[in-house]
Amino acid sequence: MTTPTLTASQVQHQTTPRQLLLAHPWTAHVLVVTLVLLVGSVTALAVSETVRGATSLGLFAPGSPLGERSVTTWLAGTVAGALALVGRNRWPLAVTGVLTALAVVSLVLGQVLGVLGFCLAWALHAVAARHSARTTWAVGTAGLVVVSVAVLRWQVIGLAEVLLWSDELPPVDGVPFQRLSAPDPSTGRRSWTLFLLLALLVLGGVTGAWAQARRQHAHDLVERYAAMARERDTSAALARSAERARIAREVHDIVAHSVSVMVALSDGAASALDRAPDASRRALAELSATGRDALADMRSVLGSLHPQELQGRAPVVPTSPTETDLHGVVERFRAAGLPLTTDGLEAPLPADTAVRLAVVRIVTEALTNVLRHAPGTPSVLLVLRREDATLEVEVVDAGGVRAGDGGGTHLGLVGMRERATLLGGAVEAGPVDGGGWRIHLVLPTGGEARA
Repeated sequence: MTTPTLTASQVQHQTTPRQLLLAHPWTAHVLVVTLVLLVGSVTALAVSETVRGATSLGLFAPGSPLGERSVTTWLAGTVAGALALVGRNRWPLAVTGVLTALAVVSLVLGQVLGVLGFCLAWALHAVAARHSARTTWAVGTAGLVVVSVAVLRWQVIGLAEVLLWSDELPPVDGVPFQRLSAPDPSTGRRSWTLFLLLALLVLGGVTGAWAQARRQHAHDLVERYAAMARERDTSAALARSAERARIAREVHDIVAHSVSVMVALSDGAASALDRAPDASRRALAELSATGRDALADMRSVLGSLHPQELQGRAPVVPTSPTETDLHGVVERFRAAGLPLTTDGLEAPLPADTAVRLAVVRIVTEALTNVLRHAPGTPSVLLVLRREDATLEVEVVDAGGVRAGDGGGTHLGLVGMRERATLLGGAVEAGPVDGGGWRIHLVLPTGGEARA
């Protein structure tokens, strides 16, 4: 089953409007341009009222070109700033630089900053959202310093002037309250604009850094989810591989062992049919019992592949063969015609079922190999030695007198070593001097007391 992919939008729980903006990026640009134009238009009206109020106070001469130029520059700066913000996501550093330059030009030509401070804060938000904190601080500080110097040098109408002069006062007897040849802006009033600019830039930088942190957090969660999914898939693949290896080992044991014994029993029964009918009948009975045991073991192993399909239709059976009767194994091979001699078989096997099963399976594999690859061997010796903390089993044959059943696949030796290794033991296999083959098994028993 394919694992569903986790996306950043799912992690961030994005709302429907946010999803629409991501699906149609141009709508975000339209909204930004519209908002800047709306704010610029409204504030331009306030500036126009400020110019009339300042004129009534005598700060501007009637029809002063400075007042008209201030409003015109404010509107032009609004349009230029809105258009520049369209490229803020693709070129945030360049757009910030352009807006800083526009702010200086606006102050030089019209003595107003306009909404370019607001646009500059929005551009700094884009810088913080896409660049490091060091870059954001450097760009924001540079922009603040440049614009602040220009404000202190050239601004005439700013935040304080809009708040103080926007109400037009009718002159008394046609004479203005105060008549000046030029406006008298003070550093104190200009500082209001600087405080507002600083607040806007800090807000833009903080919100941009928060957006970047949120996006990075979502990316980290997606990467972590993907890593967990890969790890889970790898673990599942390893588990499936281990299960396939286990099933292959069990099927090899059942098929190779039982079929080899059944072939030997059937050959013996056929050869003794005329001269020893009773022995032939015993061989056939043993053949039948071996076949039934092999069939039951095969059903048990294959039943572990699809256990859900067997529920309610068959009794629960173990998922692997659990025969631990070593004496029965010895008698079965003797009935198959193997000249088997035993030593130490009277010593009981450990109580641990896993150890007992490993001993029986390894001995069965060793005797099956003798039956297949050393036919006609004059002798086979099975020795079992039980110590306080270990159990040793040795199977030695004298070599066959006829050609064996092929070279084999070596899966039997691999399976023996795997079984022993899983229990902390070891298996040695190899030829012996003078002909024949030797299997030597050592298994720890954990210091279990003898029965």
